[in-house]
Amino acid sequence: MKDQMSKPRLICSWIVPALMFGVSLPFNFAEDAAKKEESPANPSAGQEVLTSPETTAERPIKVAVIHLENPSGVCVHPGTEHVFITSQQGIFRYVPATKKIYLEVHGYPTDVYGKGPKYNIGPLGCTIWGTNRLIVPDGSRPDGEELVRIFKIEDDVPGTPRIETAENAAEFTLGPIKGTSAENKGEGNFYQAVVWNDAVYVTSNGDDTKGWIVASQIVDGKPGELIPVIATKEATQVDAPVAMTVSPDNSELVVGQMGEVNVPGDSLLTKYDKSGKLIKSYKTGLHDITGLAYSPSGKLYATDFAWAEEIKSEGGLFELILEGDEVKPKKILGLDRPTSLAFDKQGALYITVFNTGRTTDGNDKPTGGLIRLDPGL
Repeated sequence: MKDQMSKPRLICSWIVPALMFGVSLPFNFAEDAAKKEESPANPSAGQEVLTSPETTAERPIKVAVIHLENPSGVCVHPGTEHVFITSQQGIFRYVPATKKIYLEVHGYPTDVYGKGPKYNIGPLGCTIWGTNRLIVPDGSRPDGEELVRIFKIEDDVPGTPRIETAENAAEFTLGPIKGTSAENKGEGNFYQAVVWNDAVYVTSNGDDTKGWIVASQIVDGKPGELIPVIATKEATQVDAPVAMTVSPDNSELVVGQMGEVNVPGDSLLTKYDKSGKLIKSYKTGLHDITGLAYSPSGKLYATDFAWAEEIKSEGGLFELILEGDEVKPKKILGLDRPTSLAFDKQGALYITVFNTGRTTDGNDKPTGGLIRLDPGL
């Protein structure tokens, strides 16, 4: 669907994220390779508050990280509560306790995605597997060449960042799923992963006629071959499985069917059992669901990217309230191109957005970032 639709080193520069309210420091991977650590941004300079006209009262939002380029994935480590972020620049680790951000993996290529507005993308989603593995589905390569990398991570922040293509940078590499003909160019745009039902499941967006969710069976702690397992387009007649999570009781795979990016209001919320059978499909009225997550209270939330220019102001964070056979979306917050969301164990919510609305001080800096909502959803 592409073209359619040593000591740890702190990274703060115009080509990589900077902490909000801090001073961007120059950084060059080659020239600064020997630098041990750079000064953090000043976390005491104040807190900006965004307000949403859709809410009945102000909901404060902390802008945790700015100058991310098209961030598409976020996940929170269940132990350390470090926040991992994927963006076109690579994979980052944000440490809330110190308000510092570190580069984990870089060197990804770039591809272009979209209809109407088009965006440069790199690694897309991320999820924690156990306590020491990070699963990163990729969107930076052509369909039929894209991969799902699984990296070993430590509790400590990284030293020298890894290069994605370097030998042994990843513990496991899943894929690619190559094409079989000129019409079938293989799978690509691996977006979100979950570990469920003794397998790694990944949404993909290569073959538009199938809308595959692909999976890798885990045997003796090791993932096997990545293969297509659920043809969501055939089951729902709607394109593009993107968002994915698992129900709180672990019985269902919950999928956000994004739909066509130039068709308003066609996103679905769907549920599959452990055999891969579609057991429920709900119309949501949302435009382009890109993220799904359950809060610690058991409520389900979604991000709506609202891709088309004429509806982009309608995107944001929504609670998806299920009543019988209907989903009633309740808008919590208006956001500009939100892409993913993840809760920490206290209930704080992290959301990646392509545009934080923050100025770039006249410099050519990315405007994406990571925002944080206090617990309470």
